[in-house]
Amino acid sequence: MKILISNSNKQPIYEQISFQIKEQIINGVLAKNELLPSIRNLAKELEVSVITTKRAYEELERDGFIHTVQGKGTFVASQSLTSLEEKKFEIIEEDLIKIVKKSKMLNIPKEQLIKKIKIIYEQEE
Repeated sequence: MKILISNSNKQPIYEQISFQIKEQIINGVLAKNELLPSIRNLAKELEVSVITTKRAYEELERDGFIHTVQGKGTFVASQSLTSLEEKKFEIIEEDLIKIVKKSKMLNIPKEQLIKKIKIIYEQEE
């Protein structure tokens, strides 16, 4: 499992960890039922506090991405393809809401916003 932490990122470290693990699960890099590093081992590997990794794991478990089996470890949760598709959109939904609110505040018509998103999306390919 590869996780990169950026201290210059405004996002809290536990969120960076959680987001990157979610991303790896959704993209199939981490397979269902795959054993994840312990909270302590991950903290040591990333050179962050145990509290930080514990919070990331708690968030992931709350969101249904991982599950912990007492005495055995923490595993990637089994999820259906439908569930994974829904979770992909959950990750970007907050940003989309902000964009829509700003667009409405600036009186940008929905059609123009969609057109701009399509242009940006194609530029990023």
